[in-house]
Amino acid sequence: MEYKIQFFAASVQMGIEKWPVGVYASFVRISEQMLISGPNLGMPYTKAMGDGLFEIRARGPEGIGRAFFCCMKGRRVVILHGFVKKSQATPMKELRLAKQRMKEVLHD
Repeated sequence: MEYKIQFFAASVQMGIEKWPVGVYASFVRISEQMLISGPNLGMPYTKAMGDGLFEIRARGPEGIGRAFFCCMKGRRVVILHGFVKKSQATPMKELRLAKQRMKEVLHD
């Protein structure tokens, strides 16, 4: 049984689709592999962020993108938030937003 990927909201999907072409292509390749193999691809493609939150680590010639996700029953992966990194560390506001959305998704 394959996994299913869904987005927290259409705005999250549209934001990721506007990433630079190479970064977005990397995101698409990783997410397609997740459909087949599951979300636990490991480094350098995915990374556990703790408390059930994970990130897709997209990389292209133009930079680095991160998309936070969580897993739900029924082999569903929910993409909660995405952004293009501008610094080495993940900004806390991006992490907080993803954690807030994960709480909303898991408590529905």
